[in-house]
Amino acid sequence: MHREGHVGMALLAYSPVAMGTTAVGYTDFAIAGAVVAGALAMVPDLDMRIPFVEHRGPTHTAWFTLLLGGLAGGLGLIASLSRGVLAGIGIGLFAGVVVSLTIASHLAADALTPMGIQPWTPRSTRTISFDLFTAANPIANYALLGIGIVAVAVGFATGSALSGFT
Repeated sequence: MHREGHVGMALLAYSPVAMGTTAVGYTDFAIAGAVVAGALAMVPDLDMRIPFVEHRGPTHTAWFTLLLGGLAGGLGLIASLSRGVLAGIGIGLFAGVVVSLTIASHLAADALTPMGIQPWTPRSTRTISFDLFTAANPIANYALLGIGIVAVAVGFATGSALSGFT
């Protein structure tokens, strides 16, 4: 997939988090999470800029997803401990979930293409590919972007409506 498709998939994956975070009254965090999801949607493709790293190799695995999510969670916890232990844990969990979902959404989008991904490498070299459309398909990329934007907007709107009931 190209940038548009990956950003759309990241927003789609993040939309339930946006809804829940908005519903409990943390709209500022929900907005920040959406921005982070969009901004980090292309991180796994940094492998194309790193010499000797195969494209859709180590950066397109579940292990990379867990590593980055764990790092984000740890940094979120450390950075927010001044707000108290519970706040630090909450912010750390939020950061870890947002980053993990974003990286996982990238993998999911790439699994829609004929090339697919090998998410369990080196434990398994099984390729997952749904072979729905090529990564360069502009209709698929812009459709995913549109779906993601609509999904996150619905998430915010639903969360906002639900916040009146809490």
